[in-house]
Amino acid sequence: MADNRGCPNVGGNSIGRDTVCIDVNRVLDSCRDKDCFEDTKVYLTNCGQDIINRSCSARVKDACLTGADVTIEPIQFNRGFYTVRCRYYVKCYCEACTNVGGQNKICPVEGIAVCEKKAILYGGDGCVNIFRSDGMSGFCTNNDQGEATNNLPTAIVETVDPVVLDIKIVDKPRECCYCCCCAAEVPDAVSCGVSGALVDPTDDDRNLLITLGFFSVIRVVRPGQYLVNAAEYSVPDKVCKTCDNENPCDLFERMAFPVAEFTPCNTKQLGCT
Repeated sequence: MADNRGCPNVGGNSIGRDTVCIDVNRVLDSCRDKDCFEDTKVYLTNCGQDIINRSCSARVKDACLTGADVTIEPIQFNRGFYTVRCRYYVKCYCEACTNVGGQNKICPVEGIAVCEKKAILYGGDGCVNIFRSDGMSGFCTNNDQGEATNNLPTAIVETVDPVVLDIKIVDKPRECCYCCCCAAEVPDAVSCGVSGALVDPTDDDRNLLITLGFFSVIRVVRPGQYLVNAAEYSVPDKVCKTCDNENPCDLFERMAFPVAEFTPCNTKQLGCT
């Protein structure tokens, strides 16, 4: 076999090209989807639930994705395929119209809506046990021997903040409203984003239902080793310049005008930080 480790000159420069082995994640399967979760229950705090009970209408000021749980499980009797489950946690900023002393008043309400999506993708079979150094093992350490990771592939979900399509207040929970968990199942890292503990509405409480639209991309990856052609890193020709002594107005004059910041479609909504 020919030796590919040489570094021939390219274009007269002393930049060598090698065939090198890299360890990367290979995408085995992927999909994209648009999901509409109609009449999703919004979990509120005690204060928010009391406001909704005295309100007849509400509107959404903002909704942002504040967390997600992604799990992957093999499908029995269908080797190589896996079920990817993604549970989205959406923080909703709403305003409710209440009647206080014969006058209408707008009251802010915060809550968490939970949506769950499933997809079936191909992830291949893993036949090896993988051990990785954690940087903590070595001479005279108390760390136990590393355990092998499972042979499951890795699921990656990409999504943006949901689109709010509708919101309503109903007197009693309907069988057709979407609900995939209860308030106690919302992780603490998500529920701490609202001012108070989340509660499940009782049979006498009104329910705040929201309809959300999601754009998402899901892919399943596994680690793999591949041979690629690579060029050695070269020293950049650009010289670093400092502008401590320059006139700030002259520096500002050379800056490009931020046209994108004035484009309405790129305006970010306020409310989620």
